[in-house]
Amino acid sequence: MFNAIQENKSALASGVPLVDILEHYLRQIEEHKHLNAYLEVFEVSARDAAERIQGKVNNGTAGRLAGTFVGIKDNLCFNGHHVSASSKILAGFESLYTATAVQRLIDEDAIILGRLNCDEFAMGSSNEKSAFGPVRNAINSAYVPGGSSGGSAVAVSAGLCTASLGSDTGGSVRQPASWTGTYGLKPTYGRISRYGLIAYASSFDQIGTFTTNVSDAELLYQIMAGKDPKDSTTSSREVEAHTVKASPLRFGVLAEYMNHPGLDSEVKFSMDVLIKKLQESGHEVSEFSFPYMDYVVPVYYVLTTAEASSNLARFDGVHYGHRSTLAEGVEETYIRSRNEGFGEEVKRRIMTGTFVLSNEQYDTYYTKGQKVRRVLQDKTRDIFTKVDCILMPTTPSTAFKIGEVKDPIEMYLQDIFTVHANLTGNPALSLPLGVHSNGLPFGIQLMTDQFRENDLFYATQLVEKFTA
Repeated sequence: MFNAIQENKSALASGVPLVDILEHYLRQIEEHKHLNAYLEVFEVSARDAAERIQGKVNNGTAGRLAGTFVGIKDNLCFNGHHVSASSKILAGFESLYTATAVQRLIDEDAIILGRLNCDEFAMGSSNEKSAFGPVRNAINSAYVPGGSSGGSAVAVSAGLCTASLGSDTGGSVRQPASWTGTYGLKPTYGRISRYGLIAYASSFDQIGTFTTNVSDAELLYQIMAGKDPKDSTTSSREVEAHTVKASPLRFGVLAEYMNHPGLDSEVKFSMDVLIKKLQESGHEVSEFSFPYMDYVVPVYYVLTTAEASSNLARFDGVHYGHRSTLAEGVEETYIRSRNEGFGEEVKRRIMTGTFVLSNEQYDTYYTKGQKVRRVLQDKTRDIFTKVDCILMPTTPSTAFKIGEVKDPIEMYLQDIFTVHANLTGNPALSLPLGVHSNGLPFGIQLMTDQFRENDLFYATQLVEKFTA
């Protein structure tokens, strides 16, 4: 697999000026404007950074990411640059600070290339819900790239940056990675700081990466992970250094996932072939029952819409955000500003969450949802006492055509295999598994126990030997 970060580092070491690498990406972005991946290219600040870092390269003091050009999802703050969460309600808003994850990349001399299109406030599974138009899949532009981090996935898939950042609330990194043939990592909840990430559902959100290979994903993870005093939900556990393992792994598969009626037959066949290869190579593969599969998507949407309703209350046209010019009085300002600023899907989730949190429904939905979440966590934790890694499909099928899925429930079910890791807080990674007879890629998802990212990276390196 193409190692984009190492390729650029080698080019720098051979004397290629950093500005020439920047020009390459700028040309690529211009040639692929029809994909609508970038909402804005930070050309001026990127050139300034390239000139500054070139001096460090020349005197041998450059950081680990010199030569790496990173695109960031449009819900990550970068001081002095616009951020809108792909929503009209934040159009023209300029960030006053930089997200911790972004800053840690910058500190290692990565260059932030621009902000990438996404579903509005990260609410979507196809990247058709952006206020600035849908993102198109680079492999076939008639198809969606997945969402909500579709722009981030396409930017890596099409070579419009070295790597990119997305956010994963219910699969928003892994699902588009599956549909674009890239590597998508969602770390353990609390492993990477959420400071500077515009919140959707705070107990689910996690910043993740899109790369062309697992080594780049591990490097970015090692740099971004760790305690952040600006985010009280970050773990104080020390980030494990890279280790090399040699022993066979114990893999688990979940019967209800592998035998789901909505799983495409070609995806199922490729999974079965991979499992057989792993067993023939001396790795243990055990099957477990996970009888709660029918609950994961409903519980996810009960809890995330509740959190979204609370988090998005601040965008009211009074504190900040779009303010309607037609409104008269405070109440009408709230109503008109939010109605004009939010898209249909965001409104749907806010209203659903408000219902879930209402006095009459709180115990029926929200309290019960939290209890079910604990059952899912306990069952998953129990499985990881018996295995090192769980294998499952990333998505039920390949990407669909733009405009093809109109039913919101059908759209929500695109996340059926990915929401598990967000509900339980486990790290998970999607890597390319195969190419369907329709010409589109699909991935396989690996999940390990909490804070066992080293096991996840090792398992990924092992599995990819059998996916070529």
